[in-house]
Amino acid sequence: MPAIGYVQRQSDGSFKGSLKTLSVNADIQIVPNRGKMGEQPDYRVLSGSTELGGGWVRTGEVSQREYVRIAMSAPELGPRTLYANLGRAAGQDDEDAFALIWNPGD
Repeated sequence: MPAIGYVQRQSDGSFKGSLKTLSVNADIQIVPNRGKMGEQPDYRVLSGSTELGGGWVRTGEVSQREYVRIAMSAPELGPRTLYANLGRAAGQDDEDAFALIWNPGD
């Protein structure tokens, strides 16, 4: 699946970078949801002051490694929720470089 964005892990546990599709090119932040209660997301996805969605920590069935499952929606993203997995960017030596890998969810 193609990468629809790249982010860099920050020292406070958040991620900063950009979301890029054919119709969207936006700076984003993925920040820990420190006030999480119950089934709320582990992360909040923001573009400026606009909340686009959330991210939930999951464990891969095969790899047994943790990753973040992102769900975003906004009029600019189209009528359906956009799903992506946040994982290490391929071919990077930088342990803090991550990619948003598009996951259609269908």
